[in-house]
Amino acid sequence: QDESAFWRIKGGDTLVIGQGSYKMGIGAPNTAWCSTDWSWACRLPPLPSGPDPAHPTRIVGKGWQTGCRHKPQLWGTERAETVIDLTNTSNACLECLEITDHSSCANDHCRSSVRCQRNRFPYGKYADVGIYAADSSNVTLQNLNIHGLAWAGVHAGRLSHWTVKHVRLAGNGGVGWDGDIGRNSGNRGRVTFRRLKVEWNGCPETFPSLEYAHCWGQETCGGYGDGVGLARSGGRWLIEDSVFRYNVSDGLDLLYLGVDHPDSFAQIRRSKAYGNGGNQMKIGGAATIENSLIVSNCGFFHGRPFGQDMGNLDSGDHCRAGGAAVSFSLGRGKTASMVNSTVAGQGWALVETGCNTHDFPEEPACDGSEEVILHNNIFRGFQVCYLGYKRLTDFVGDGDPDHFTSAPGVDYNVIFNSEIPSPIGPRNLLKNPLLMRSNINAFDGRLQGRSPAIDTGLAVGSAGGLIPDHDIEGTPRPQGNGVDRGAYEYH
Repeated sequence: QDESAFWRIKGGDTLVIGQGSYKMGIGAPNTAWCSTDWSWACRLPPLPSGPDPAHPTRIVGKGWQTGCRHKPQLWGTERAETVIDLTNTSNACLECLEITDHSSCANDHCRSSVRCQRNRFPYGKYADVGIYAADSSNVTLQNLNIHGLAWAGVHAGRLSHWTVKHVRLAGNGGVGWDGDIGRNSGNRGRVTFRRLKVEWNGCPETFPSLEYAHCWGQETCGGYGDGVGLARSGGRWLIEDSVFRYNVSDGLDLLYLGVDHPDSFAQIRRSKAYGNGGNQMKIGGAATIENSLIVSNCGFFHGRPFGQDMGNLDSGDHCRAGGAAVSFSLGRGKTASMVNSTVAGQGWALVETGCNTHDFPEEPACDGSEEVILHNNIFRGFQVCYLGYKRLTDFVGDGDPDHFTSAPGVDYNVIFNSEIPSPIGPRNLLKNPLLMRSNINAFDGRLQGRSPAIDTGLAVGSAGGLIPDHDIEGTPRPQGNGVDRGAYEYH
């Protein structure tokens, strides 16, 4: 690149980066054309598109074909807007890279010692975003470690046909994946997250120790803190074998999915969410969750040294918005289901349901055809952690005021230690599920040998094909005389 902002490679080429650490921004090689007056713009131009999906433009680390043991590091500096830009880039692949900066700061943090300096040059060894993308299609992100940026690991919208595999988003100052790039950020087509790990976002990563400190929530300190968050969006989202944990606000926030885009759909399989400060999983529109472990220990940050900027237990940052484990927000006529999952929580509800007009009043009113189906799950409640009096978490929050659940649609579950103010079917078991470990902060959802969940669930393929033939670990179902309830098949 030079001041004309052209790549030397052309669309369809492969650029292989050798092992090492590479400064990205003013002061790096070939940046004499940059000015300290606008150092944030001293960055690579958008990657050129490949000619077609079969011939993508590729930036890869050396060894990408043999396991990617040593990723080359690209680190942003002096307030660079982004390390890699995929604006208007299609037919491209990024693989086997570490993307980060060399600073401990976070943009706009309430504590001055943590806040990034943005008033005068030199700004410091930080970059705002790891990867920025807009109006981009047929892109693969694979084997990436994106961590410690001043605001977001990925800031991306108006995407279609994206695949994200074996990517880590961690310790970014504001958010892991920010899907709001401004007006009309909505996505379309297929979006796949597979083996995605999203953790500690909203907790600025320190450099060089790579620890997490000064986690900052929305209520006390004015932060953000979602692991993954979207603006109004469409698309068919598939999330498999992924983990969302220890993010300051919601772990996976797809609340805006389906708003203005009624044909959206989300499918979550064999995934885990725990230790997030808000909802563990929040999903808008038609959706299915299967074989997932969802533990809302939403008071996780309270009293810990890295949570000092999140206020007291009643600040609103701990169990933000009540801290329901799973939240379904349905549009008119939509159905959501959760099967063979294990859900626990210390927030106000294990499952939260409602019409999307509660958050988006301009959407069409729900008409009574909406449904939330809950089969073959284990639900384990706890004391609501932010209340000073005895109160167990609700099974379905407030008794499901929009009446999305019904006795036939909520059956073959194990429900324990929670308030049940909504209708349930006759084959639910109101018993201790006898899990391996029920400590909310050290939870193990596997079954003990005497668990009532063993062999008592609906059969594989029943409930209209919803019941899966394997469990969260890939173990075939059933292992005994019948399918076990919950995420784990006993064996």
